[in-house]
Order: sequence, then C-alpha cells, then structure tokens
Amino acid sequence: MSTLAAVLWIAAVSLPALVVLALLVAPVRRRRPLVTVAPIAVAPAGLLALLGPSAGSVDVPWLLLGTSLTVTPLGRPLLLLAVVLYAGALAAVAAGGPDRRHLLTGFLLVAFVGNAGVFVAADTVTFYLSFALMSVAAFGCVVHTRSESARRAGRVYLALTMLSELAVLCGLVLVVNAGGREVVDAPAAVAASEHRPAILALLLIGFGIKAGTVPLHVWLPLAHPAAPPPASAVLSGAMVKAGLFGWLTFLPLGEVALPGWGTTLVVLALVGAFAALPLGVLHADPKVPLAYSTISQMGFLAVLVGIALTQPELADVCALAAVVYAVHHGVAKGGLFLGVSVWQRHGAGRARPLVLAVLAVLALAVAGAPFGSGSVAKYAAKEAVAPASLGGVELVDLLPWVGTVSTLLLARAGWVLLRGRTGPARRVDVSLVSWCLLTVAGTVATWALADRWSDVVTVPGLDLVTLWDATWPILIGLVIAAVVGILAEREFLPPRLAHPDGSLIPAGDLAVPEERIAGRAARALVTVGAGRSAAVGARLVDAVGPLRRSTVVDDAERGLSRWAISGAAVVTVAALAVLLVVIA
Repeated sequence: MSTLAAVLWIAAVSLPALVVLALLVAPVRRRRPLVTVAPIAVAPAGLLALLGPSAGSVDVPWLLLGTSLTVTPLGRPLLLLAVVLYAGALAAVAAGGPDRRHLLTGFLLVAFVGNAGVFVAADTVTFYLSFALMSVAAFGCVVHTRSESARRAGRVYLALTMLSELAVLCGLVLVVNAGGREVVDAPAAVAASEHRPAILALLLIGFGIKAGTVPLHVWLPLAHPAAPPPASAVLSGAMVKAGLFGWLTFLPLGEVALPGWGTTLVVLALVGAFAALPLGVLHADPKVPLAYSTISQMGFLAVLVGIALTQPELADVCALAAVVYAVHHGVAKGGLFLGVSVWQRHGAGRARPLVLAVLAVLALAVAGAPFGSGSVAKYAAKEAVAPASLGGVELVDLLPWVGTVSTLLLARAGWVLLRGRTGPARRVDVSLVSWCLLTVAGTVATWALADRWSDVVTVPGLDLVTLWDATWPILIGLVIAAVVGILAEREFLPPRLAHPDGSLIPAGDLAVPEERIAGRAARALVTVGAGRSAAVGARLVDAVGPLRRSTVVDDAERGLSRWAISGAAVVTVAALAVLLVVIA
C-alpha cells in the first residue's frame, strides 16, 4: 500500500471525527465555519473509491477484535455514492439548512463514517459495528426538527432499528461461528452451516428492515417527511443501500440454490414495488410519495437478490446489476429529496427554470427514461433476470411496470411541490450548484459503472426497440396522471381522492395498526409485570423483614438524581475505560 493510500485511509475516518469533535467543543460563533467546511471531511473516502483496488487494504489487529478494511468491486461504487450524497447533503445544510445546523452536520458525519464503513469492512465485526453506528446516528437526523411527527417517526424508526440490529447481530454471530469471520468467506460459510435457515431468516429480516422491504418498510414513509431534506437524501439514497449490501455480502449467493427463500423474497419485493402506488399518491406532502417511491424501487432491487438466491448461476450478474441500480437510484432519489429544499429556496427566483429542469431530469431518471441513469440501471436489471420467471410470468415483462408506478408517484410529488409555497427569491448559492453537479455526476457515474467498472453488465443500445422499451412505461404513467388530474380538477372524483391529504391512508400505513398492537401488548406486560413484582416483593418482605439501606447509599443516589449531567458522566467514564482497553 502506498503512502498516499495510507494517509487517505487514516483521513477517511479521522477527518469526520475531528470535525464532529470540533462542533461539540467549539463556541457558538465558531460553529458556522465548521459547518461550512464539513463537506470536505468526506473527500478522503471519495479518493479511496476512485483509487479502487490500488488503495490496498488496512489491517489493525489490536483494534476491537481485529479490524480489516478494503475497497471491493461491489463496495467501491456504493462508497462513491455515499461520498457524493453526504457531500451534497452537508453542502445543503451549510447553505441554509434547518435550525441547529451544527447538530445535523454532526449526526450526518457520524452516519457517514458508519455508512462508508459498511461498504469497506473486510471483517464481520467491523461490518456490524459500522452498520450499528450508521443506524443509531440516523435517529438524530430523523428527530432533528423535534416536531410531534418527527418524534413519532423517531420512535418507530428506533424500534425497528433495534429489531434490525438484534436480528443482524444474531445472524452474524452464527455466520462467524460457521467460519465467516472474514467477509469474503461469509457466503460459503452460510451455505455450509447447519444453522443456514436461521441465518437466512435473521439476515433477510435484519437487512430487510434497513432496505425498506414490505412488510418491514413502515419507518421509511414516516422518517422521510419528518427529517430535513438533506437527511432524507442520505436516508433514501445511501443508508437503505446498506441493507442491500448486507444481503449481497452475507447471503450465500452463487453458492447454493435456495428456491423457497428466493421466491418468497421476490414475492414480497413485487408486493412492495406495486403496493407503494396506492399508499403513496394519497398524500399532500411531496416527500411522502418520494418515500413510497423508494420502497417501490427497493422492491425492484430485492427482486434481483431473490433471483440470485433462486438461481446461483445468475448470482454474479444480478449482484452487479443491483449495484448499478443502487448507484443510479441513490443519486437520483437523493437529488430529488435535496431538490425539495432547493425548490423551497430558489423556486421563486431567477433560478426557477433551472431548478424545474433539474427536477424533471431526476424524476425521469428514477422512472427510467432513455439516456438517463435509470435507463442504464433498468436495462442491466432486465438483462440479469431475463432467464427467470415467477408463476409462469416472465419477470422481464413484469418489471417495466415498476417504471409506471414510479412515474405516477413522482408526478404526484411534483404536483404537490409545484403547488406549495416557496420562500423569497435568493441568489445562486453552493447548495444549488452542488445539486446540479450531483445530477450530472449521477448520470455519468452510472453509465461509467456499467460500461467500464463491470465486465458483466452491458449498457443499452440506441436502437428504436430499446428506446421504446424504456419509454412506454413512462408514457402510460403520464397519461394516467393526466387523466386523474383532469377528473380531480373537474370534481368527478370523491373529495378524498380528488384532493388527498393523507387522512385516507396515513403515512406509514401498517405502522398505525402495529402501534396499536404494540401499545396494547406493552400495557398488558406492564400490568402483569407490576402484579408479579408486587407479589415477589411481598414474599421477600415477609421472608427477610424490613430492609434497611445505608444512609450513605441513600445520599449518593439522591445526589446523582439531582445531577443533570450524570448520564454524560457515565458515558465519559465508559469511553475512557474502552480507550484504556484499546491502548493496553
């Protein structure tokens, strides 16, 4: 490994950490410059992605249980995606994001370290810790506005995240026990493990929550509208891809045929891809249909993983096609979420035509229009699943209709956004420039990834048949959207359908009954637990008599209960203990 690569590896972790530390200790007047330069902190990781295999690998045997990092062919494009999205999000925050920008910047930088760590981890322990760090830091992004909707979204997100972490942890412990401590050995170890069914179930559930797979998707349509647009951009563009990457990394793709597991995943993925339409269009917040569009697109991606589980001979091409699609979707959807804040800042100024044009390009890319990044990604995906079918129906004939779903969801989001309010006219700023560059970079990167970084995936041709195959799903969606819009304007539809406000199907859909069930279960457990605790306490008192406590203990407890920063003190002591262990 060269000296440059070694410096980049160190800087990729230390630079974001130093910025976060500086934001914590800096006085209020010094925080704004730090927020402004925060996007630079992700640059070393971007250079590592550009270097690719020549960046080498890092082995730190004394850190934790042994830490190994490397840039793999599958992780390299996703690492570059994370760098681009987080840089754009941090630039948007610096240019005029929400209140308490230093807090949002800090959470985004911590989430970036975890997100990037997922894509470069070469050992299972480092992968899990990076995954957990990203997931926990994202909670701060979700609840940043501190509104009631943000708090509710945060509760749902945190509950599902803890379930995800538990499932992934248990699954990866079994993977390591089977001989998959190194990531490269994991698929073969899972295929040969006697606990393979348990591992598959745990990893499909754990990573499926992060990837937004139905019925584990409910945090997405709640978190995205509640979070600030820059946070929504990385949630939808980069973080959900960590779940996909976990599947591609640890499932036994190409090792053994698992038709039962694969078919189940394909069915659930298709349900999510198409059910997102009626769930997403009935809302007046533009970020809700955008969130359901992400669920639909992630369903498209999960189909590729399911086919790879079912037919091992298609695993390589499906995995590469999934990465190409993930890069396209991450940049395009992240750009749309950032476009919400850009529109709110520049929609009434001279840059309005430019903003509208870029939004249209991003929307067409997500839908899969010709010449955009979506056309490359969807062509690669259809080529990968061409030999596969489901219930006698060719998947290559079914998947293009996901483009129609995306068109309708994006049309709804665009309609709501255009009819919404915009702020006062503003000058061109860094957020607008970086957003435009993000759009161009996403298209170029997807074409380059399919054409240069992969020997398996092919780019679409420019013949009339290929162009028409990419166009007709969008045209159908636009026609349906136009017809529904005319009927709604002329009041030919019921009011709740003509002018939906989210009351018919609340955002989060299944989260509403799930919250009720969870609430009733919690109340029942508390009631039963209180009764049992009282009974046990009564028996203890009868058995040993009144218990006398030391006055020293009582005084210490009362003192700590009055100390507002006792929690911070505990965390500090624990951190020092961990540091001493690492140094030792």
